[in-house]
Amino acid sequence: MHISWLGSTAFKLQLKPQHEDVTVVIDPYKPGKGSFPRNLASNIAIYTRGTDDSITISGDTFILDTPGECETKGVLMTSVQGNNPNTTMVRIDAEQLSIAHLGLTNELPTDSQLEVLSDVDILFIPVGGINCLEPEKAVKAVNMIEPRVVIPMAYKSDNDPQAAPLEAFLKELGVKADPAEKKVILKKKDLPQEEMMVVTLAKE
Repeated sequence: MHISWLGSTAFKLQLKPQHEDVTVVIDPYKPGKGSFPRNLASNIAIYTRGTDDSITISGDTFILDTPGECETKGVLMTSVQGNNPNTTMVRIDAEQLSIAHLGLTNELPTDSQLEVLSDVDILFIPVGGINCLEPEKAVKAVNMIEPRVVIPMAYKSDNDPQAAPLEAFLKELGVKADPAEKKVILKKKDLPQEEMMVVTLAKE
């Protein structure tokens, strides 16, 4: 699984779940500031705040923007109601890996959300404190979900210049992350078995 961060809560996943290349984009919203792709080609597009303000998505794209469970191209997606109206959180299962994406939330996950989102391999969590979790609350959410890998999002960048910097979350979590790279490749066999790993990504 290849993971790239596009900015704010947006990611691109490149998978091969059934010997076929599959591209998944999550939250491809056009930001008010900063650089961002004008359009993307994708097999699957997942939205946690509805499809309004999306950039152009080309291709024969399967779209998930409401709560529910579905599977396409070997990718299982389970979307649950978020903490705010018209928002969702999503779990993605593919290539023997599971991902939870919390969207843009400023509340800790509820018991019903945790039934779907907890004990995943990888957690995308908003940590910048602008309409999303402040660092201390984000750490509480990490401890509730207990992922093997944490990938922070929605921290200070050219898209979110008023958000808290990534370092504030890392300090609260008590870890030092390796230098950010533009893409990370994760496989089931490479996941940490004991210690939780934090991956920081530079915008693609």
